[in-house]
Amino acid sequence: MITKYGYDVFFTVATLSMVLAIVSLLFVEPKVVRYSLVIFAAVVFAFCLNFFRDPKRTIPSGDNLVVSPADGKIILIKPVQETEFLNSEATQISIFMSPLNVHVNRNPVSGTVAFLKYNKGEYFAAFEDKASEKNEQNTIGIKGVRGKVLFRQIAGFVARRIVCTLKQGDHVRLGERFGMIKFGSRVDVFVPKTAIVKVKIGDTAVAGETVLAEFG
Repeated sequence: MITKYGYDVFFTVATLSMVLAIVSLLFVEPKVVRYSLVIFAAVVFAFCLNFFRDPKRTIPSGDNLVVSPADGKIILIKPVQETEFLNSEATQISIFMSPLNVHVNRNPVSGTVAFLKYNKGEYFAAFEDKASEKNEQNTIGIKGVRGKVLFRQIAGFVARRIVCTLKQGDHVRLGERFGMIKFGSRVDVFVPKTAIVKVKIGDTAVAGETVLAEFG
């Protein structure tokens, strides 16, 4: 299934790839150039199809769970002082999303969207620490039954568009889709210090399925 958040890009790329392939087959000579262009069009289409895929996920149950909002690799776990929403000591868990990962984002907890903030920033590589502070980002705070969770969609060096359909006051459910970051990015998750972290650096996270932490 293709995510609705990528219909515009996907169908544009699909159409252009098809046109390039047809024109190449009908009009381009010599054969080596013709088939090189056809292969190029097929590769671009395959990459786009892979990037905008939106597989079904098995969402775990439990109001004490914090699940991963993104697919990718856990690159950072550290204690921090979170002053925007939690206003307390917290644990930051950062997930790096490569262009080959699924890029649809999902709610890490059930609850009410109580904080939203967008910052237009720079475009450092998403795996760099300074990306968390300086890059374009969208910050979301959800007040759940068992506590608060803050998370950030962060644009990377290639990613240039953050999609988020949430609005302040929305009631959301654990594992529901809410947006995506296009073409390589990062998501930071902040949980209270008392939450028990269930992952380690180097682990692979699956959005909506992998439990990042449990409320204490």
